[in-house]
Amino acid sequence: MEDRTIDLIPVEGHSSLGRDADSNAILNTDTGAYNAYIKARENAKKKDRTLDDLKKEVDDLKDLVRDLIKKEDK
Repeated sequence: MEDRTIDLIPVEGHSSLGRDADSNAILNTDTGAYNAYIKARENAKKKDRTLDDLKKEVDDLKDLVRDLIKKEDK
């Protein structure tokens, strides 16, 4: 894949946006905002994994309590 420099046409009223003359796409050039988005997405995924792990641990504890109750009833 070849790297190419993209000449962007400034979007009026938006300093961090530019239009690609070849594809007509609007591109965001604010790398700080992009990096913040990537970090926020990674943090959200990490929280989801942690929550899933906690749910599994709670389910395991429930199973252990049920087993203990069954043993006591015998």
